[in-house]
Amino acid sequence: MGNLQKDLSDVPGRISALRREMEKENIDIYIVPSTDYHHSEYVGEYFKARQYMTGFTGSAGTAVFTKDKVCLWTDGRYFVQAESELQGSCVILCRMGEPDCDTVEEFLEKELPLQGVIGFDGRTVGVKEGRIYEKIAERKQGAVKYQCDLVGKIWTDRPQLPSEKVFLLEDRYAGESTASKISRVRESMKKKGADIHLLSSLDDIAWLLNIRGNDVAYCPLVLSYLILYMDRAELFADRAKFSSDICGVLTENGVVIRPYNEIEAAVKFFPDSACVLLDTGRVNYTLYQSLPGGVRTEEAENPEILMKCIKNDIEIENIKKAHIKDGVAHTKFLYWLKQNVGLLEITEISASEKLEKFRSEQEGYLGASFAPISAYGDHGAVVHYSATKESNSVLEKRGLLLMDTGGHYLEGSTDITRTVALGELSMREKEDFTLAARAMLRLMNSVFLHGCSGANLDYAAREVCWKERVNFNHGTGHGVGYLLSVHEAPINFRWKEWDAPAPALEKNMVITDEPGLYIEGSHGIRLENELLVCEDEKNEYGQFMKFEPLTFVPIDLDALLPEKMSEEEQEMLNAYHRRVFQTVAPYMDEKEKEWLMHATRPV
Repeated sequence: MGNLQKDLSDVPGRISALRREMEKENIDIYIVPSTDYHHSEYVGEYFKARQYMTGFTGSAGTAVFTKDKVCLWTDGRYFVQAESELQGSCVILCRMGEPDCDTVEEFLEKELPLQGVIGFDGRTVGVKEGRIYEKIAERKQGAVKYQCDLVGKIWTDRPQLPSEKVFLLEDRYAGESTASKISRVRESMKKKGADIHLLSSLDDIAWLLNIRGNDVAYCPLVLSYLILYMDRAELFADRAKFSSDICGVLTENGVVIRPYNEIEAAVKFFPDSACVLLDTGRVNYTLYQSLPGGVRTEEAENPEILMKCIKNDIEIENIKKAHIKDGVAHTKFLYWLKQNVGLLEITEISASEKLEKFRSEQEGYLGASFAPISAYGDHGAVVHYSATKESNSVLEKRGLLLMDTGGHYLEGSTDITRTVALGELSMREKEDFTLAARAMLRLMNSVFLHGCSGANLDYAAREVCWKERVNFNHGTGHGVGYLLSVHEAPINFRWKEWDAPAPALEKNMVITDEPGLYIEGSHGIRLENELLVCEDEKNEYGQFMKFEPLTFVPIDLDALLPEKMSEEEQEMLNAYHRRVFQTVAPYMDEKEKEWLMHATRPV
């Protein structure tokens, strides 16, 4: 990993080196986002330019460099972490969404001098953002420079691009052939009048071709681009990653493999008569600028996004199997933790490793679906805390341990959070835990009319928090991919829509339900289940919908105050725990089963 694993005290030196490169290129402001060339949420080591330049290790954020300032924008999940990691540096933390915080765009408007130049590596910036930067520069009679990877010039020991092998996701897991998926996408292209579809989003490509890899941290994806024509397709990737068998399957589907770095040249040779379907939120600015002047574009959301969000019946059947495996592993871990805390030395990291071991014993397990969060005590208040050797707390027989973890199985992906009482708790900790449990249960048990989006339903969770005049500074839930990204667009539970409105919740969508409470310096609580969107009764009022829980792991009654719950909420919990016991007890040994019966007792 080169310098990424070293002490980050050299950040000031890197900033000085970057400014020298800015001066050479006559750039007044330089922008370094967190993404790779494909707008991935998680990125490989090669692409961690923003981390390299600032020392901030969170997965989301944008760094902006002027001749005398360095500012880093990140969202509410990372405020505490960023404040800690940037302490003592020259990097200014900008808290996105806070009333007194300028947006990146507002900052550029204020800081860009007349006839100034905004620079960035256009491969790491989306079309939407690139256009915004263009307009800001135009208003200042300036310009943008997008073909300049200045960080690459100073990052002398930059890691190599990954070279992991690709594997096929068989139809018994994918539930639909590549040929069928390509046919559906081409039908969508026809409806939009497009004869070429340009794809750079890795999850969309992996879903469409039923391929998986290991090129992106925690996401089994393949670094690639795809150009889909009406009669053929070109996949731009490292040919050495593909076995002859996989190449044969791709050939059968009309897909040829070309070198990864030939994508820009290929786009430049699109015929002027072409109409290209592309998603400006998922195609990078450099590719967009490579389009010939005569080419028409149909700018719309990739059709693959909604297609893969609505799982087929085989995928749902598999996902349920994955969650049983995950529930068994997690429940066995909770039993082990409860029996051994205070007797063995257990740390945040070793607890996480133990849970990973239980998961690895399940058939078809491939690895973690995101960076695990194992946060004890006040570390739980850091929403995306990541334990290090320096911060790694020893668990004691008191307080709360928050663990947000997940796994990839051939049958699907999981994402679960449980907060566990390790011993004696304060009344405040129990009250907050009970509030989070009530919020999670109320959303999980919602019934709603078809046509509702997550924005309509977020209040079902937040209401109990808002009545107590408290809130959690993150979304209440997100879509989950099938052995792709565990955070999958376009659905979510949010009370405030930041981007385009989310679509209606449809049958066979999978979404998380994860309210929490975070008390800085004291504790953090989050409880998370995955939910399957299901059809309920249909009558004269329309089609009613409901959720079915996919996650089956006990909610810790040792941290709960049942008297703070309504009778309806108590029955919600009891009904859920009955299903937990029925689902995972057959896989427990006698001692584990006895403990589980007590852990799921009625309240």
